[in-house]
Amino acid sequence: MAAPYLEIGHVTKSFGSYTALDNLSLSIRRGEFVSLIGHSGCGKSTLLSLIAGLTSVTTGTLMLEDVPITRPGADRGMVFQHHSLLPWLSVYENVAQAVAAVFRDRRPLKQATKSARIERLLRAVRIWDQRDKKPAQISGRQRQRCAVARAFAVQPRVLLLDEPFGAVDAETKEHLLDLLTTGFEATGAA
Repeated sequence: MAAPYLEIGHVTKSFGSYTALDNLSLSIRRGEFVSLIGHSGCGKSTLLSLIAGLTSVTTGTLMLEDVPITRPGADRGMVFQHHSLLPWLSVYENVAQAVAAVFRDRRPLKQATKSARIERLLRAVRIWDQRDKKPAQISGRQRQRCAVARAFAVQPRVLLLDEPFGAVDAETKEHLLDLLTTGFEATGAA
């Protein structure tokens, strides 16, 4: 049996006297899809934020391929419940900013390659025609599509989704789920 890809070992996360997660352990193998299901306030978003490196554990360990998770990294893409786009940038620029930041250090890409990647992703999530608009000029479902494109654009090793489809209609949700489960590669978008 393969070693765990993502290992959550006896993690506890407290906020003052409130304990959001208590001694949680979970092993996830490469390629697995895992869903966290529970009532509001049970710690799902807290766990995703810990894995993303946005906050630190109180006790326990988080490991990705045997490397401790201690801060945010491009190896983990996160799509939040709220799109969290940069409001002063266009749709295209929001995705381009992520690509520029990640591929500057990981492996430099030519500008034409970056541009082609961004276009394919924005077309795959069906917002290419909105590429020059700012987030305030597009609908909530279009903002979420942009957030999904931005997360995929950096080719993370782990994709964390915190209820990303709450603001989208059924057809868009089905389309995005298909892209996520079959991969953007199948669409030629990766």
